[in-house]
Amino acid sequence: MSPLEELATLLKPAGGGLFLVSTGRAEQEALQQKLYHARNAAEVDDRFRAALARIPTAKAVVLGVPSDVGAGFRRGANLGPQALRTGLLAAVPDYPSRASELGVVDIGDVFVVPQLLHDDMLSEAQKKASRDALYPNVPEDVRATLPVSPLSIEERALDLVFQLNPNVAPIVLGGDHSTAWPVASALSRARKDRWGIVQPDAHTDLLETRLGVRYCFATWSYHANELFGRDGRMVQVGTRATRHERGYWEEGLGVRQFWADECRRDPDGAIEAIIEHLRARNVTGVYFSNDVDGTDCAFVDATGTPEPDGLSPEFVVKLIRRLGETVGIIGGDVMEVAPPLKDKPDSTERTVGLAVTYLRETLGAVLRTTI
Repeated sequence: MSPLEELATLLKPAGGGLFLVSTGRAEQEALQQKLYHARNAAEVDDRFRAALARIPTAKAVVLGVPSDVGAGFRRGANLGPQALRTGLLAAVPDYPSRASELGVVDIGDVFVVPQLLHDDMLSEAQKKASRDALYPNVPEDVRATLPVSPLSIEERALDLVFQLNPNVAPIVLGGDHSTAWPVASALSRARKDRWGIVQPDAHTDLLETRLGVRYCFATWSYHANELFGRDGRMVQVGTRATRHERGYWEEGLGVRQFWADECRRDPDGAIEAIIEHLRARNVTGVYFSNDVDGTDCAFVDATGTPEPDGLSPEFVVKLIRRLGETVGIIGGDVMEVAPPLKDKPDSTERTVGLAVTYLRETLGAVLRTTI
């Protein structure tokens, strides 16, 4: 298969990554028809494939990963991508045409089997059974090479995207934060410059394994930091929920952390210190991996692990803009939006609304324009 043919096999049209038979199906189809300006499923599929064909000339690609299999005890981030796209259309009704003008291509969704996480965790028998279910019309010799778990499909899809367009900026809609690992892994192969990661997050995500699991929401940053050789290009912002004292992670793993208390105490100073740190390490651009629980739970509580005493929305927006103006943003994500987790009557609307703002700001910083 060509890269485009394989992408069309691995991915589903935007909004179609959740396997739905009855409940939620009508809402899913309505969203897809709005995104693609389509009247039916056949037109959606045609326009999805046409979108994939624009990858070689795109400035940015948007990929939804509706998986919360790698999350903690509160689930619901599998509905994040659908909520983000719906919210984006509400905030910017002409977004599909605007995106096309700016060179933004929505390449669809990773199709998620909600009992799977990463192919490394599966037996050969399970991988064969899942391949047979997911790719029944693909020749057997080709089918045997295809991934089946969300993180593995995501990584393969991004490798194919970068094969078609090495300089395109990936914009990922999560999903729990484990879905940032495939982006970091694929970027490490596609880019030869000194890129880095800026990660707003209440938590460190720096465990090597969690309960024996190598890739999940609590481990992805550890493995991304290993790609950098522990050289300070992993920068965490808003840290506050950890069992260890402040110096534990920095001294042991070479990450740089800007804890939430210092960011609240001197917001402008913290932002400039982040930029100076990146410049001192000759970072040429950053992937902005935005776990919404980095923001204070007064603003974001429809998420798996909301935490108090966090970053203000104004701080996060200013950080995105300043990074875009200075170091440069080469891609980004919005993670851990979990619409079903309504602790208050307005939790979902408030959280999704702010997450859409973050998404628009990240896209705007990548493209150096306003979305």
